[in-house]
Amino acid sequence: MWKITKTESIPIYQQIIALMEDYIEVGKLLPGDRIPAERELATMLNVNRSTLSKALDELSARGIITRKQGSGTRISEDKWGVFTGQKTNWRHYVSQGSFLQATPYMDKMKQLLHESPDGVIDLASGELPVQLIPKISTPALSWQTFLAEEGSEDIAGYQPLKETIRDMIARNHDVQTNLDQIFITSGAQQALFLITQCLLTSGDAIAIESPSYFYALSIFQSAGLRIYALPMDENGVKLDELEQLYRKHRIKMVFVNPTFQNPTSLTMGIKRREALVKLCAKIQVPIVEDDPYSMLSFTDYSMPPLLKKLDPDNVLYIGSLSKIMGSTTRIGWLLGPAAVVTRLAEARKEMDFGLSIFPQVLANHVLNDADFEYHISWLRQTLQKQRDLLIACLPEGLKYHVPQGGFHLWCQLPSDKNWTSRSFDIFLEHKLLVMPAFLFGIKEPAIRLTFTRLNEEDSSEFRWRLRDIIMKLNAE
Repeated sequence: MWKITKTESIPIYQQIIALMEDYIEVGKLLPGDRIPAERELATMLNVNRSTLSKALDELSARGIITRKQGSGTRISEDKWGVFTGQKTNWRHYVSQGSFLQATPYMDKMKQLLHESPDGVIDLASGELPVQLIPKISTPALSWQTFLAEEGSEDIAGYQPLKETIRDMIARNHDVQTNLDQIFITSGAQQALFLITQCLLTSGDAIAIESPSYFYALSIFQSAGLRIYALPMDENGVKLDELEQLYRKHRIKMVFVNPTFQNPTSLTMGIKRREALVKLCAKIQVPIVEDDPYSMLSFTDYSMPPLLKKLDPDNVLYIGSLSKIMGSTTRIGWLLGPAAVVTRLAEARKEMDFGLSIFPQVLANHVLNDADFEYHISWLRQTLQKQRDLLIACLPEGLKYHVPQGGFHLWCQLPSDKNWTSRSFDIFLEHKLLVMPAFLFGIKEPAIRLTFTRLNEEDSSEFRWRLRDIIMKLNAE
């Protein structure tokens, strides 16, 4: 395995780097794999140690490997702090573009779904299945009607839809917003993409919750940003950790999902929210508040105020219809200062990412439909029942927080073993799709279980598969 064909036209240390990158690309080396000790590897490659050390130093600087005294050198399992915007690696431009990064585990899940779709139990997908999407009829609109509606649209979106969202945010969250502070986007990810491309600069440092689904998004690294882990407790992000990150790395922006957080489903408490906006205002660091799940609360208790309500000027708020109307809806919105909305809207226009009038008109119709509130109520009740069904299937001894809203349950697995990313392959062997903790940026024995697709028919089989997995894990 460890062999290079030396050529005089390329420095030997660069050939070693290329060999390692090739092995990672084809799956011969996986995240967490340990490579031989330096002296042993130099002998296997038939190179001197100084040449090998130079190659390893560059691989380490790129974040491809991690070197720790006592534990050896391993292929990196995460991307915390990695800066990918320093240079263009044309050699892998097509096969490893920033938006094509996929983990071997995700590839295995996709392959399993393709090969045996009927035998797989999917608790990994974070999207609504078809049967939970609202059965709201669309209006009979002519082509001329849509063309006429274009007169009600500016670069920031369809005016009637912005009015509907303004009224909905005021009604649901007591947040008052002007129309020039609302930006309609093609889903939440377009809003995130435009923020990273237009408001930040390559090399900037940002903080995201740990664990967080933000970690799995390639948009941050594609923008050349360095991402740093912001640890959490049961009340939300730890503010002392944020202060340390700011002092050490000069954090330029904080990204949080404070309500029914993905993947933990925890909700940040009001005191922590107040302290967070106060701290960020003090250090002049903007907050991006992603809020896809707040409409899906399972309780009648009032929710904590949005960060946007607590500090309207320093918070960019992102909402979306994808979690209540299906991912194909592709309608989201950003609430921010008018100058920011204008900047992002103009940038989208320059990129030719204009948003079609069709989904905006239809979304406005759905949000104003008399059956919309009924659908939301029904969806909450249905998701709560599926949450309870999932919990009833869990074997004793597993630790979890009962989610009070959203889609997900965060479950701690037996921790008395040495977990690596390969340890989670046992779920694939049992054709059970889950989202391991390492996909969210932490190295812990934990999984995210999404209950949107669980039904009575699969629940019994899921129970036995999971119990078999836990028994095997405990026996190791």
